[in-house]
Amino acid sequence: MLKPATPLLPAAVLAVAALLGGCGEDAPPASTRNTAALAPSDPALAKIYDSSCKLCHANPASGAPQTGDAKAWQPRLAQGGDSLLDHSINGYKGMPPMGMCMQCSEDEFLALISFMSGQQVR
Repeated sequence: MLKPATPLLPAAVLAVAALLGGCGEDAPPASTRNTAALAPSDPALAKIYDSSCKLCHANPASGAPQTGDAKAWQPRLAQGGDSLLDHSINGYKGMPPMGMCMQCSEDEFLALISFMSGQQVR
């Protein structure tokens, strides 16, 4: 005799359908798919990135330019390092002041921006 379907089965089917619905033409570019796996080679900088930057810069839903996405960083880099540093320290749009790294120095911010953008900044 067959058991009646449990209430979890329809929920599981819906969850799988929702996940699969995200596949296809609207998938992010290859450069942003593995953003969560990226980290600076310097262990101290990697720790800061992981605790302060990654939450937004490895999450496409945040609206922040994604780590390694050269196209997203291009217009920001065109503003210059001073502007990017100012945005990091004072906040900009959805980015909180100090980028959630209250102890970061200007040099660390510039190194993190360089890492995330893939371009040497100032």
